[in-house]
Amino acid sequence: MSFSATGARRPLQSRQKKNPFLHRTPSSPLNNLPRRKPTSASPSLKRAATEDLAASEERLDVTGIVTNIPPRGVSQDVVSLMRYIQASAWNAIPERAAGMNSTRIAEVLNFRKSLPKVVSMAHLQAVSKSSTATDRELARLTQAGVVRKINVLGRGKGGAAMGEGLVLTEDWTRLVEESADLDDAVKEKYKKTLGENPTALNIDVTTFEPKETSDLVSAGFLTFTSSLANNAELFARPGAWSLGTPSAIATSAATGTLAAVGGHGAVHEGGGGGGGLHPSSRVQTKPGGQLTFSLPATGSYLRVLTEARTHLLQLISKSSPRHKEATKDILRERWDGGIPADDPSSRAKRARGEWTGVLPGKTKKWKTFYGMDFVWILEECLGSGAVECFDTGSVGLGIRAT
Repeated sequence: MSFSATGARRPLQSRQKKNPFLHRTPSSPLNNLPRRKPTSASPSLKRAATEDLAASEERLDVTGIVTNIPPRGVSQDVVSLMRYIQASAWNAIPERAAGMNSTRIAEVLNFRKSLPKVVSMAHLQAVSKSSTATDRELARLTQAGVVRKINVLGRGKGGAAMGEGLVLTEDWTRLVEESADLDDAVKEKYKKTLGENPTALNIDVTTFEPKETSDLVSAGFLTFTSSLANNAELFARPGAWSLGTPSAIATSAATGTLAAVGGHGAVHEGGGGGGGLHPSSRVQTKPGGQLTFSLPATGSYLRVLTEARTHLLQLISKSSPRHKEATKDILRERWDGGIPADDPSSRAKRARGEWTGVLPGKTKKWKTFYGMDFVWILEECLGSGAVECFDTGSVGLGIRAT
């Protein structure tokens, strides 16, 4: 122990030697400020950054407007163009590493097979080099009964305008012959009616007997004209009341009874063509009424077509929020889910099971659109006026939303 000169014990601090390396620095004035965890930028800053990014975008050069995309190696006659459109709608399912099990692959193939072979007039014009020559030949083929026109809903801008679809008569009659819901007598009478009215879209309701009409409506080959005129979303919006509002079917029946939902023939009386509520239902024909020629599964065709067109427009908007345009190559890659399908190395990795990216079956192209081809939906959008195409002179074809 150490003591001072007076004999008092020295404090401990005075007896310890200070280490300069452990000397505590004076506190900074900033240490008293409240500490905050780093957070994301405020919405206003994000909005400003997005606007700056959009302002910095440069528009693609336009060296010429492209009004049609004729396919290479395909004859320009109407029948050949229609066959090309039918054959090019879907991509082949990858042989290996598709990202889909056997059940899902079967669902995709069955969905494709169930769709009617309808070609929109807009799509035909988009792949035709001369719209005038195509219209003339189409008029001649329609008069000859080779091609039939069909009224379809959900066409044109807005998704609810009336439009025209084209069907080869041989495809139409083949569907009739393969239908299991019609007997042979009704099939023959229906095909005879098609042949006698090559250009007609509607026929009188008295053309068929009530039972025959009921069978044809149930099978999807006929529907009521009044339902097409009064319900613009009959095919595009399937649901519990897609045939009309509940009050249009039954309002006076007791709640909970079959009559409250229209009875056995509610589907047919409302204009439906996909099957009745009961096999014994019969349509009550009205004098002076009209029936419209139709095809089964038209609703599924229009639904997937409308959703695919909307998705393509969304991809264009995301590519360039300000100008709403993009190149064809960029859009194709984004439509395919960012998978470089044309890259040989990526195909080899998927074949060997070494691929670590997103498999094709997990992308929206396959999950929602059943493998719809990019060029096919681009042609459809171009013909319907949803997009316009132009030459850029340097980066290939440009696509702009209208």
